[in-house]
Amino acid sequence: MSRVYVCSCFGVTEKQVKEHADAGACTPRQIASACKAGTDCGSCVRRIQAILGRGSCPRRELVDQGEPALTALGEAPEPLAASGALPKPQVLSGPQAAAA
Repeated sequence: MSRVYVCSCFGVTEKQVKEHADAGACTPRQIASACKAGTDCGSCVRRIQAILGRGSCPRRELVDQGEPALTALGEAPEPLAASGALPKPQVLSGPQAAAA
C-alpha cells in the first residue's frame, strides 16, 4: 500500500489527516494542532481543506463560540458556560444598557 503524503514537511499522510478528521478535527487549524501539518511552508493547507470538505461539523459551533472543539481524546468537551467555568451572559436593559 502506497502512502500519499499531504504534508511533506512533517511527513503527514492523507490517511492520518482523515483519522484526525474522524476523531473530530473540522478545520486545517485543528489538523495542525493534532499533527503539525500545514504549520511550516503551508503548501498543504488547501489539500487539507479539500480532504476535510465543506460538510457539516458537529463541533464547528463550539469553535465559532471560541470554545475548544477537541479534548486530548478527540471528544467534544462540555461547553464552558454550561459547566459553570464562565459566567452566563447578562442581558442589560434600560440605563444599564446605555452605560455599557
